[in-house]
Amino acid sequence: MSQRVFVAMSGGVDSSVAALLLKERGYEVGGATFELFDGCPEQNVSDAKAVCEKLGIPHYVFDYRALFSERVLDCFADGYLRGETPNPCIACNRSVKFGAFARDAERLGYGRISTGHYAAVRFDEASGRYQLWRSAQPRKDQSYVLYHLNQRQLSMLLLPLDRYDKSEVRALAAKAGLPVQSKSDSQDICFVPDGDYVSFIARHTGKTPEEGDYLDDAGNVIGRHRGVLHYTIGQRKGLGVAFGTHRYVSRLDPEHNTVTLSDESAVFRDTLFADGLRLISGGALGGPLSVRAKIRYAHTPAPATVYPLGEGEVRVRFDSPQRAITPGQAVVFYDGERVVGGATIRAAGQDKE
Repeated sequence: MSQRVFVAMSGGVDSSVAALLLKERGYEVGGATFELFDGCPEQNVSDAKAVCEKLGIPHYVFDYRALFSERVLDCFADGYLRGETPNPCIACNRSVKFGAFARDAERLGYGRISTGHYAAVRFDEASGRYQLWRSAQPRKDQSYVLYHLNQRQLSMLLLPLDRYDKSEVRALAAKAGLPVQSKSDSQDICFVPDGDYVSFIARHTGKTPEEGDYLDDAGNVIGRHRGVLHYTIGQRKGLGVAFGTHRYVSRLDPEHNTVTLSDESAVFRDTLFADGLRLISGGALGGPLSVRAKIRYAHTPAPATVYPLGEGEVRVRFDSPQRAITPGQAVVFYDGERVVGGATIRAAGQDKE
C-alpha cells in the first residue's frame, strides 16, 4: 500500500485538517489546489499554500478550467435550460476530483488521494470489494455526492475526517496553528457565490430567460412567470403572483415556456425514473432491490424498491410519496449506512400499481 497521499486542498478547514491528520499518521503528504474557473478566488490558493507551508508539505496548483467548463459549467447550464436542477458538486467530483486529479496524483507518484469529505471507505474481506459508508457524523455526511465512485477510485481514497464533527475539526486546526482554523465554510456553489444561478446561466450561455405563462393542472393560464430558469419543483415562494391559496411549482416545460402550479399534494410522488446507474460494487442490478433512497442532499433516505429497466435505467418506487422529486438531482441508494449506488433523476410519476 502506497504511503504517498495527495490531498485535494480547497483552502478550507476540512481539507487542511485531512492533510494534517494524514501527516500525523505517517503518510508522505502533498497538497493540491485547483483553478476551476476564471475568477476563482485567489484566496483559496494562498490559504492552501499557507497550510502546506505550515505542515511542511509540497503544494501544487492544477489548472482544470477547461475540463471544469465542459463537464461542470456546461452541464449545469444545459440542465437548467432543460428544466432540471443539476447538482454540480457531483459532476465536479466525478470529472475533476476523482478523475483528472486522481490521474495527476498517479502521474506524480502518489498512490493514494484524499479529500475533506465526511464519509468512510472500508474494504470488505468477504466480497473482496471496497465499500462506501455514511459518515459517523450524520449531520455532516457527504456520501450522497460520492455515490459514483468505482472500485479503483475507492481503493485510492483516504477519508480521515469520518469520525470527527466540525467542532473537533476546528479544534484540531487551532491546536496545530493552521491559518484557516477560523475560516468560514462555503455555503453556495463555488462558481455562483451570490446564489444568482439565472444571471450565471445567462452569462455562460448568452440566453436570457423569457417571460411565459403559469398554468393550472387543467392547462389554463393563471398568470405570468419570469422565465423557467427561475423555478424548481416544489417551490412556493418567489412566484410573484398572489393566488389566495398556496401554490407550488409542479412542472417545468422549457419547450413551451410554461410553469405549472398546483396545490402541495401534486408535488408528492411515489415513483421516479433515473438513468446513469452506478453501483459501488461495480456489478449490475439483476432484479428488484429494497433500499433506502435519498433524492437530494438534505433529504432523509426513505424506503423504496429499485427496479432495473436496462441500459443503466431504473424505476424507483417509494413506500410512501416523497416531496419534490426533481429531475437533474441524484437518487442515491443505501443499505443501512452503506452506499449501494445511485443514478440521475430524469422524471417523477405516480405509480398506478
